Amino acid sequence: MVEHRYAALLRGVNVGAVRIAMADLRRLVTDLGHEEVRTYLQSGNVVFGSRATDTAKLAEGIERALAHELGLTVPVLVRSSAELAAVADGNPYTDRQDDQTRLLVAFLGTAPAKAKVAALTVPGGENVEYAVAGREVFLHYPDDGYGRSRFTNAYLEKKLGVVATTRNWKSVCALRDLTAG
Repeated sequence: MVEHRYAALLRGVNVGAVRIAMADLRRLVTDLGHEEVRTYLQSGNVVFGSRATDTAKLAEGIERALAHELGLTVPVLVRSSAELAAVADGNPYTDRQDDQTRLLVAFLGTAPAKAKVAALTVPGGENVEYAVAGREVFLHYPDDGYGRSRFTNAYLEKKLGVVATTRNWKSVCALRDLTAG
């Protein structure tokens, strides 16, 4: 029986040069011994159950399998069902925005250094609100949305010095629900 539920978030999958069939991803995660493996959308989200409790080791295992079996170097971030529930409950912008496409969360590989967080600024001329909370950055794009912004996943990685992968609010809530069981 599955004791813990997780979501693995693969960075940059099926949005650029790195292509992974979701069937291959499900097989790979299942072959690692995880149970009830499901993918969500085509963008590298996989939900699974496991007896393991160390999310960093779970991420490393998936990264190694991707490299070994598919020849891909892809950063993987894993969050537990409790962590995803806390993210969904902790978004400071949900009461300000009905359009879920304007709310996003950047999941970070590790918590960034306080000095880097303090130095983080929005590029000039853009209307973006953000809040860094541990290993997440809550993002609100009230005007033009994420697609036209320079305050992107790559920008956050450069400025904060950590690996990041960004998901829209609909995906965050779906992953929370899928890991809830």
